[in-house]
Parts: sequence; C-alpha cells; structure tokens
Amino acid sequence: MIDNHILAPVFIHLFTAIVQLIAWRKTVTQRFLGVGGTFIGLLIAIRLFTKVYEEGTLHLNASNWESPFGIVFVADMLSATMVLLTSIAGFAVAIFSSTGISRQRMLYGYFPIFHFLLMGLNGAFLTGDIFNLYVWFEVVIISSFVLMTLGGRKTQLEGAVKYMAMNILASTFFLTGIGILYGITGSLNMADLALKIKLIENQSLVGITSIFFLIGFGIKSAVFPLYYWLPSSYHTPPSAVAATFGGLLTKVGIYAILRVFSLIFIPDEFTKNLFMVMAVLTILTGSFGALIKSNIRRMFSYLIVCHIGFMLGGIAMFTKLALMGTIFYLIHDILVKTNMFLIAGVIRQLRGTLNMPKLGGLYHHYPMISLLIALVLFSLVGIPPLSGFWPKIYLFQSAFFDRQFFFVGALIVGSLATLYVIANMWSEVFWKKTPQDVEVDDKFKDLAPFKKILLILPILILCSVTLYVGLNAENIIQVVDRITNELLDTSSYLQTVLGDKAFRP
Repeated sequence: MIDNHILAPVFIHLFTAIVQLIAWRKTVTQRFLGVGGTFIGLLIAIRLFTKVYEEGTLHLNASNWESPFGIVFVADMLSATMVLLTSIAGFAVAIFSSTGISRQRMLYGYFPIFHFLLMGLNGAFLTGDIFNLYVWFEVVIISSFVLMTLGGRKTQLEGAVKYMAMNILASTFFLTGIGILYGITGSLNMADLALKIKLIENQSLVGITSIFFLIGFGIKSAVFPLYYWLPSSYHTPPSAVAATFGGLLTKVGIYAILRVFSLIFIPDEFTKNLFMVMAVLTILTGSFGALIKSNIRRMFSYLIVCHIGFMLGGIAMFTKLALMGTIFYLIHDILVKTNMFLIAGVIRQLRGTLNMPKLGGLYHHYPMISLLIALVLFSLVGIPPLSGFWPKIYLFQSAFFDRQFFFVGALIVGSLATLYVIANMWSEVFWKKTPQDVEVDDKFKDLAPFKKILLILPILILCSVTLYVGLNAENIIQVVDRITNELLDTSSYLQTVLGDKAFRP
C-alpha cells in the first residue's frame, strides 16, 4: 500500500533541526524544540507502527518514479519497529540532554546535529534502495562524528579519529559492494535485487560481493575482529551522546545485516559458518574485555560488543526460532543499552567519576535512584521475567536444535560474564562505603529540582518500556513472530514494492 506518511519520521527531525539552526544562540529554545521534536517524532513513529501492524507493508515511490527505477521507501514490521525504538530512545536522550549537556556544547549545535542523526537513522531503516542506505549511513556517520567531537577535549578527538577511520573503511567496503552489485544486476532497488541476484550465473561472484557487505556492516556493528574502535571511542563523548551511540549506532549495522542477508544474499552454509565463528569470538572477546575494566562506560562498551555477538549468532543459524531470538534481543538491547549510558551520566553527576574503585555509597545516599537503576541492571543481565531473559531462551533453544554447541558455550560465558560485571558494579558503586581517601564531587544535590527530574525521568521512561517488554512478552513475541515471518518469506515485501512484476518470469 502506498502511504505518503512514511517519510514523516525523517521530515520531523529535518524540520526540527532547521528551526534549531535558526535559533542557534538561544539554548533554552533549542531545549524545548529538541524535546518537542522528539516527542512529535515518537507520536509519528507510533502511528506508523500501528498502521503497518494493521494494514501490512507500506511503500512510497519518491517523485512518483515507478519501482525499480526510482528511490523507494518501505515500512514493513522490522523497519517500523526500528523507527519506533529509535524514537523512544531519542525522546529519552533529548530529555536527558536538556540538562546533561552543557550550554557551551549546545552553542556548538548539539541539538540540530542530534536531530540530523535521528533523521539519518530513520532514513536508513525506511529506505528500500541499497545506495540510498549508503547515503543515510553517511548522514549518520557525519552527524555522529560531530557529536563525538563537540567540546574538543583531547580524549574526544582521539576517540573520534578512531571512530571516523573505521567507519570510512566500512563505507569503502559498503560502496565497493554496491558498485559490484550494480555492475552485475543493473539495479539498486533491494526488492529488484532480490529477484535479479538469483539469475546471476556466476554465484561465486555473488558470494564475494556479499563479503564486502559483511565487512562493511560488520565494522558498523562492531563484530570480531572489527570491533576495536568501539571501546576506544564510546567512553569519550558526553553521556547523552554515548547513550545514543550505544543504543542505536551498532544496531543499525545489525539491521542492515538482517535486511540485506534476508532479502538479497540468502546465507549459504559457508556464510552461516562464517557468521557463527564471528559471533562466538565477538561474545568471548566482549566478555573478557568487560571483565577487566574498572571504568563503567568502558565496561558497558565491551558489553555492547558481547551482546552484538548474541544477535549475530541468531542470524548465523537463520532459523525462525533463532531469528526470533535475534529480533527480541535487538528490541531489548536498544532500550537497555541506551539506559545504561544515561545511568552512567547520572553516576558521574552523583560522584564526579566513573572509576569504580573511587565510587561507593550510592544506595545509602540515594536509595530510590539506586533501586530504579537496579531494575535496569536486572534487565540487562536477563533475570526472569525481565526483557533480557526471553530472547536468550529462543537463542539457547535454537542453538541446541541446530547442535551449535560452541555458540551455546559462548552464550553461557557471555551471560555469566554479564552477571559478574554487573554484580561487581553494584557492589562497588552502590553497596560498599565511599573510600575515605576519595573526595566526593556530588553535583546532583546542588541542581534545581526540575533539573534532577530531567536527569532521572528518561531513565524511568526507558525502564518502564523495558519492564513492559519483559512483563508483557507475549505481545512482543507476536510482533517478533511477524517480523521473522517477513524476513523468511519476502514475498509480501516484493509484492508491495514491485507489484505484479515481482512474480513475472
């Protein structure tokens, strides 16, 4: 079905950013516009998700150019869900940013760039054109690079250089793959590519082309051995920026893998085995990295890597049960990882540091905030019946059915490592007494009451959504089941984009 409102999640952030650029020096106005724009974006995302859920896949041909000759935008259950999750995370981060980002950084254009980043993410999720996906990725990279360097501290610039270098490399592989794909098929429309790629006689060339996409998306997703840039860069920007990065940027890479390798390059045995090896090593290296870190945000960065391996392992098995585990974990991970970096920002406000040996006593001084954080930590670990528990059940079941015992072992190691580092964090940060030789820098107690609310409210919002996902898992499973069916049977996607041409011989 054609729907002109598909691009509304993109345009709302574009228009908000433009208005904020006009109000460049008025930071109070930018705060209101930032929160208001993300709230309207959330309402639009809810409407889009509801419409796709009720009516099926929607599409829009840009400038009325008929597919496959023009750029097409497609909203199926996967893309609509990703837009919704992006909007929820974006809204929470915008509220946090209104207090958590300094006025100096706002004067450098924090809020307009933040909305350009959300625009790029939504565009990437909704596009049905492979080159257009590359363009939206570049919008995301440029916006995120600017956000990472705002403030100009040495550590930020060092992390940004590593981030940019690896993402330029990823874009190079991605663009090279697109060039080869266009050369052998003569098309860039993903639905059309799904049909034409099957007709290529030289399937070895198709397999080599898919490797270019795997490397490009693998760098963006931070999978082994391409993940080293992430722990070196995600601890450097402000907490609001790190929350956006940790919750969303690596997940756009997982989305791209799901989209391209379910629609265009259907995984063969070699690809599945390659994915599985990368998944196991990603989980193990992420786990071991998290175990040896004493800085909270560095530890969270390695947990991002570890849990990306969970999702990649589900894609590697490419069965319905495994893909359901991947999609469910993707939903859970976006919400929880965004919240974890916001929590890190609050801890910095409470104590002035994120080094765990210098922390302690938070539960004694702030019991209600500590209990709220505990719910998020329990969800991250996967304590039943919270959101992190259900996708692991699917992944374990699928791994046993497929006899992927190395992946089972990696899941156990990753889960135990997550439990250990989070338990250690709780003990060091919340339960133990503050070390006597450490001077506490509690900026939180000096904040105005409304600023305290603006710091805690986004954590409460994301925690509430996470609790809904865990405690109402049957509703989430219905959505996940439908997404998985659409990934395994792409006929509805092809029919929506190409019409009758999808089934012509």
